[in-house]
Amino acid sequence: MQANGFFDGIGEAIGDAIRVVVEFLLGFFTNFFGAFDDFIDGLTRSLGINASFFSILVLVIGLWLLWRGFRALLRGSLLGAIVRIVLALFILSWLMM
Repeated sequence: MQANGFFDGIGEAIGDAIRVVVEFLLGFFTNFFGAFDDFIDGLTRSLGINASFFSILVLVIGLWLLWRGFRALLRGSLLGAIVRIVLALFILSWLMM
């Protein structure tokens, strides 16, 4: 009976350790995704857009084009900068209507 008690204790200790790790990871990712959801909700509410995947994708594309336009402006490519900035502003203004 003593041998079963020893291995029972080891199994219980390993099970408790696994439970602690799983509960930690569950709490971490629950808080992380909750914070991400709150961030997206605040961002879309302040911009006046829907919180859909399509709206967020269009927003990212518009900001990326705006960034590329400013980079082209700093490189000295005036025509490329104007085209990218105007296209980005067109996309972002269309999104926020």
